[in-house]
Amino acid sequence: MEERGGDELRTALLKDAVPLSQPSPSAVVAGMVRLRNSVTSLRREFLWRLPEKVRAGVDPEKPYHFITSRAEGLKKGEKEYYNRQFDTLRSFEEVDALNEPDSFTDEEQKSELARSEFAMKLSNYANIVLLALKVLATIRSGSIAIAASTLDSLLDLMAGGILWFTHMYMKKVNIYQFPIGKLRVQPVGIIVFAAVMATLGFQVLVQALEKLIENKPSEKMSSAQLIWLYSIMLSATVVKLALWLYCRTSGNKIVRAYAKDHYFDVVTNVVGLAAAILGDKFYWWIDPAGAIVLALYTITNWSGTVWENAVSLVGQSAPPDMLQKLTYLVIRHDPQIKRVDTVRAYTFGVLYFVEVDIELPEDLPLKEAHSIGESLQDKIEQLPEVERAFVHLDFECDHKPEHSVLSMLPDN
Repeated sequence: MEERGGDELRTALLKDAVPLSQPSPSAVVAGMVRLRNSVTSLRREFLWRLPEKVRAGVDPEKPYHFITSRAEGLKKGEKEYYNRQFDTLRSFEEVDALNEPDSFTDEEQKSELARSEFAMKLSNYANIVLLALKVLATIRSGSIAIAASTLDSLLDLMAGGILWFTHMYMKKVNIYQFPIGKLRVQPVGIIVFAAVMATLGFQVLVQALEKLIENKPSEKMSSAQLIWLYSIMLSATVVKLALWLYCRTSGNKIVRAYAKDHYFDVVTNVVGLAAAILGDKFYWWIDPAGAIVLALYTITNWSGTVWENAVSLVGQSAPPDMLQKLTYLVIRHDPQIKRVDTVRAYTFGVLYFVEVDIELPEDLPLKEAHSIGESLQDKIEQLPEVERAFVHLDFECDHKPEHSVLSMLPDN
């Protein structure tokens, strides 16, 4: 099996080895670096050097994909290593694709935006209806677990308004008041949303503990009350499940925040209903105990969301694979680039800010140097992970760092 897989891979590699037309003498130097460092060349050399047991896991139709189940005899660490290598090659392929015409048209972008706004509106309308139904279920059942779920729906509505305001506020661009745009409003809105949800969890936790301390059993529900409870809570669960399935496919982070909330609602509805029914039928304390479980889940879940988005605002460095991708882009940009001094990427909101220092020939005309720097900046900003790029041009790389890192705020 391994030999057959290796033969198929060799055939696939030979397909890549298409004879190139003879370049003109003036293009030889410009093409040598790019050809040597191209992802096709790197991939071909990498695949030829793979051991047979690893090569058996490479898909001949998609040489960038490594199927670990096909590669027998590999340890867990070896599989992780080779998966990372293939991920790196795929990221390099994305960089090379920047030179190709953009297939994502303005019409498709407008369509995606309209789809995101529809998902947000649908979520907000559903939250209004479900809140009214849950208030009715709480009144009829008297369950604290159902009350916790109802309070969750109330805050869903409030938080949904926060996210909708965030989305609409970001769309209004004013380059004089906000020179780099308003993308940082998105994580701020999500932080407010998550903080509200975590606060809800704490409130429910306090109420449930008070109920347990009182040690006072609640009255049993009648058949009519149970029918109302089942009908409302199961309907709410089905609606929220459908909204979760719809919203989670969106590429918009705000819509995905809605999706996370819908999924959380499915969990709270199921646990709340189960706690209310079991508490009514068997032991009364199951109801407040279920509310405590929901409260702890709420606090843990949304506190993590607060932390994740807060970190994105403080300038955390990009992971090594992103820096590799940027370095690959820079070294292949232009043959006049002698050395790459610095490649730095850090979060400043949802996307990365990138700083690159490159060395150019000392005698290169300013016009040509500016053209190289500007085109490199434009290419970096085409990456979907990047919001803004800064390219610094220099004639040597032996100088001290050009910027200091402040460890405290300056005195007034």
